[in-house]
Amino acid sequence: MSVDRSENAARNGRDAERWKERGVMLRVFVYVFATHLFAGFVWLLFYVGEHAPK
Repeated sequence: MSVDRSENAARNGRDAERWKERGVMLRVFVYVFATHLFAGFVWLLFYVGEHAPK
């Protein structure tokens, strides 16, 4: 009976680590995407400002 509990605990620990790893990867993806989106918006502002009638 104690063997089943230790296997279950080990499995839960691995699952928790996988979820943490997925969370970190998702966060990195969102941050990189958001940063590039913001940089593109700033670039667009400069582009439109440069070509604005003066």
